[in-house]
This record gives sequence, structure tokens and C-alpha cells, in this order.
Amino acid sequence: MELGLIGLGKMGGNMRERIRRAGHTVIGYDRNPDLADVDSLEALVAKLEGPRVVWVMVPAGGPTQDTVDRLAELLSPGDVVVDGGNSRWTDDISHAETLAAKGIGFVDCGVSGGVWGLENGYALMYGGDAEHVAKVQPIFDALKPEGEFGSVHAGKVGAGHFAKMVHNGIEYAMMQAFAEGWELLEAAPEVTDVREVFRSWQEGTVIRSWLLDLAVRALDDDEHLAKLKGWAADSGEGRWTVEAAIDHAVPLPAITASLFARFASRQDDSPQMKMIAALRNQFGGHAVESK
Repeated sequence: MELGLIGLGKMGGNMRERIRRAGHTVIGYDRNPDLADVDSLEALVAKLEGPRVVWVMVPAGGPTQDTVDRLAELLSPGDVVVDGGNSRWTDDISHAETLAAKGIGFVDCGVSGGVWGLENGYALMYGGDAEHVAKVQPIFDALKPEGEFGSVHAGKVGAGHFAKMVHNGIEYAMMQAFAEGWELLEAAPEVTDVREVFRSWQEGTVIRSWLLDLAVRALDDDEHLAKLKGWAADSGEGRWTVEAAIDHAVPLPAITASLFARFASRQDDSPQMKMIAALRNQFGGHAVESK
């Protein structure tokens, strides 16, 4: 089938290549002319035969909103737009409503796989009406990993990005657990080869996983991670997961703690600990350290 693909960065560019390897035609547009197959959204739409499927892979928020609004004016009834970026699931509902008013379908798709997706395939979680999903299914089949799993129609519009959001929240907590375990092993003088302890866990243990494999890979590159600064950003999806938990009254202590740990990583000198030090000094005369 034919696909229009908007956004050809690290993810989008590799997705275009994987879809082409599966025998489909991809017409790509990107603001960088060196990456694009056409020079405008108008040209992209004109090159596709109806009913069209256009996949959007641009940053969440304003860029996605602008792209959806433009496609609403350019596409025709019966066409389908797929948002494969990291949009918040609540945005999907408004996008679907905007497009439905023009007779255009909408599917939201959470995509996981990163830089490894080209060769290994992308895990896909998508939401939308069955008739719209069916029009995109050959592309989902091309992108997913080999085998039975790795792709799911999670439910109605918003379900795909909600599922991906929860996936990323779990990812936060898993990474935090590996990080805490690594730090404790590094602190214990009895353990003389932390890297090989991690490597030994790759077979026969209940925590073996791709994340563990990547941790070993990182330690092979820099055994004690001495080249790195202990600073970690958050993509936004961890925050959305915690917010959704509050909305649904679902306790997420591990995921929430892992998000807050990232906030703590950005502080060179903790303001909270200043107050704790001051209070300990006030009520107990405990020593404090001055700058």
C-alpha cells in the first residue's frame, strides 16, 4: 500500500526504511529537505492515491496539533490520519473530533523501539475504530517485530497512547530499580566486579530483560559510568502516567518515586535538604555544614 509519512527524524526515518523493506510505498515529508521525498504537505497529499493514509511522527503538542489541522484541510473523506508520536492521549480525542467533522478517520499509535526498531521491529499500541485501523493494518504488520506479539489494537481513540504512556511509566520504574541496585553494589566493598554481577543476571534470573542487556552494554562502554553526569530528563509521559493515576485513584508508588528521582537528579544542592538540616539543628542541635 501507499503511506504518507510526516517527520523523518531518528524514529520516522528508520520507520520509512522498514516499511519500504516490506514492499510498501512511502512518501515522506520533513522540514529538512535533505530527508524529504516531497517539499510540502500539499505535494505529499497530491502524490497519494485515495483513500489515503498519512502517518504523523512529529513532536507532541503544538507541532502535532498544527500538522493535524493542516491535514484536516488537505485530506478527503475516507482518508485516515495516524498519530505515531508521543502525544498525550487526551489530545487524541480532540484530533479525532476535528478530523471526523471532515469525514477523515483517526488512529493513535504508541510506538516503542527507539533506534533498534529498524532491525528488530517496533512494538505498536493503537486505538481507534476498527474500520480505520483496518486501513492501516498492512503498515502495522510491516513495522511490528517478527512473531506473534508486539502489536495490539488497544481500544478506542486514545487507548494506544494511554497504553504507551503506562508502558513508559513502567519503564521509568524498571530503570530506577536497576539504577538503585547498581549504586548499592558499587558502594559495597565486598563486591569487586559489579559489571560482571549484572552480566551474570542476563541468564536464568527473573530480572533478565532487554533493559538489563542495555545496562550491561553501557557498563561495557564505561565500567563505572564515570564519564556520565548523574542528570536525567523526563519525556513527559512519566508525569502523565502519575497524573492519570491521580485521576483514576490508582496508587503508583514505584513509578511516582522514579519520576521524582529524576527531578532530584537535576539539583546540585537540594533546597529540601537545607530545610531538613536547619530543622535538625533547631530541635536537636545537630551539626550542619555550611557552604
